[in-house]
Amino acid sequence: MERPELTIEVERAPDEVVLHLAGEIDVLTVTNLSAIVNETLIEPPPRIVLDMAGVTFCDSQGLGTLVVLSRKAQHARAVLSLTNVGEFLMRVLDITGLRSALMISSVAP
Repeated sequence: MERPELTIEVERAPDEVVLHLAGEIDVLTVTNLSAIVNETLIEPPPRIVLDMAGVTFCDSQGLGTLVVLSRKAQHARAVLSLTNVGEFLMRVLDITGLRSALMISSVAP
């Protein structure tokens, strides 16, 4: 079985860091996502944006990681928001009740 991939392209600006995600957010890829967000939180910008336009799948581990990272950002006095969330993922967030636990913006920064 082929290992799922998640590529993360980091775009830095003075007041925000945008992470462009492409691929699957799951048990095999969340460690890399967490590491990059945690590294960003060492000297946090006011805003961290996860651009979900290229995300094709997100399992329960991925959902939990998004919530944990959002809370870590809040503790660091930063805002973590998701943008370009696809219909499938939005539906999963609604079904699981996690939509209210995450900041979701509909328009890319």
